[in-house]
Amino acid sequence: MSQGPSLTQEAWPTCPDHDGPWQLGIRPEDIRLRRRILTEAWERPGAAGADLLSTEERETLDRIGKSSRIPLEGPLPMVPVAQLHAADVPDLLCPDGTDLLQVLWCPFGHGEDELPRTELRWRTTATLTGPYTPAPWLPVIGNDDYLPEPCVLHPETVTEYPAPHELPEELAERIEAWGDQHEFFYQYDLAVAPGCKTGGHAPWSFRDPFPMACPTCGSNVRPLLTLDGCEWDGGSVSWRPLEDAHDAGEYFRGPANPTQLTFGRGYSLQLHVCTASSDHPHLQSVQ
Repeated sequence: MSQGPSLTQEAWPTCPDHDGPWQLGIRPEDIRLRRRILTEAWERPGAAGADLLSTEERETLDRIGKSSRIPLEGPLPMVPVAQLHAADVPDLLCPDGTDLLQVLWCPFGHGEDELPRTELRWRTTATLTGPYTPAPWLPVIGNDDYLPEPCVLHPETVTEYPAPHELPEELAERIEAWGDQHEFFYQYDLAVAPGCKTGGHAPWSFRDPFPMACPTCGSNVRPLLTLDGCEWDGGSVSWRPLEDAHDAGEYFRGPANPTQLTFGRGYSLQLHVCTASSDHPHLQSVQ
């Protein structure tokens, strides 16, 4: 993810559903402090069975755990999540006249799935002239899994294929038989690249594939963006970048999870947009 978008000559958006002291959240600075302590503890060499944390570190984590829920006072600013330039992401299909996508969300759970409420902003870089409005101070986070760690994107174009259960049954069976013969796993090695990506195929997991349509006009929708907590895991390690081959396989931290995001029990968040009009609201789902 980028360091976060800057909005030009306009007020920073806030979440209309969270604007009062009845909302309880966690201080972002406490979340980042806890992450830093745990990361440093995991990276330190230690004897087998020894406590990973020092006495001071454990006291700090205990303090954060006991005092983490505080009331929200005033409007809640949306959190910058991603900033994508069309020049850097060839598969990013921008609406006419735009070349920049900015993604923001509310860091509290919404709806039955308790997902962050996302907002898309399509911009034209040529018109973005200062003064810029930096992201405002964020008082609380509703879910610490929805506070992304700043990082830089290194886009790479890959070829992926649909999930096995999206293929015709006969073809899926032939592929499975071929994979068994060659000790090759289509689902993990060729189908549906893991991690954060634009376009591509949906990573259906606990839900079977179902048709999706624009709620405004009924037209088809296409995948725009997938946000994933892990860039690869034990099953999809073949997608791991060569430069991260040294990673020991801890899929919840380090190179495999640079953003520190988590959706549910390790799922991913997909955003879909209408193929007929970019003005129609986007859809989001978790898989």
